[in-house]
Amino acid sequence: MASMHIEARGEIRSEDAAAVKQVVDAGGVIVLPTDTVYGIGADPYSTEAVNAVLAAKGRGRQMPPPVLIADPADAAKVAAHLTPAANALIEAFWPGALTLIVKAAEGIRFDLGDIKDTVAIRMPDHPVTLSVLRETGPLAVTSANLTGQPPAIDAEQAVGYFGEDVACYIDSGPTPGPVPSTIVDVTGEEPVLLREGVLSVADLERACGQKVLTNK
Repeated sequence: MASMHIEARGEIRSEDAAAVKQVVDAGGVIVLPTDTVYGIGADPYSTEAVNAVLAAKGRGRQMPPPVLIADPADAAKVAAHLTPAANALIEAFWPGALTLIVKAAEGIRFDLGDIKDTVAIRMPDHPVTLSVLRETGPLAVTSANLTGQPPAIDAEQAVGYFGEDVACYIDSGPTPGPVPSTIVDVTGEEPVLLREGVLSVADLERACGQKVLTNK
């Protein structure tokens, strides 16, 4: 079946968002914009759909995709516990280019890969993506690229990578790219930087009022 292509410059029409939800509910893979690069995603509750995302990228289940959410309040539903640093970072930078690694809430039914006790969550600062997330609920989304290739910064580049392996492409024009989100582990009392991206260590420390540990 040919892929669906949705034009969504600035905002997405409600009927198009509903069509995306139908694709996700059916286990289909979608490509959508974020505030950094384009992402490839699917229903985080569906093992088959998540495996299709990982297969399209050429990635194994040992690298689970992050989950995008539409509202800061959703973080508390996904995480077993949010530390004071986590809450401060969410308040300062969401929506935005900050991914947080949290302990997964008891009973959460996401199947993202081989790592089960933690989940990476982010609320992107992109109006189209937030509208889609409000329609679909949380989505497992990772950067839209083949493993080892640069992430797509427009829909055409994503089509070149995935072709008809993706059921629906949402085209919102170029994204800022290519600098990714900053990733911080907030599973313990002290936040730990895992990847410096758009946000620097100094940005993080100013927001949470404590030292952010690094692996350097």
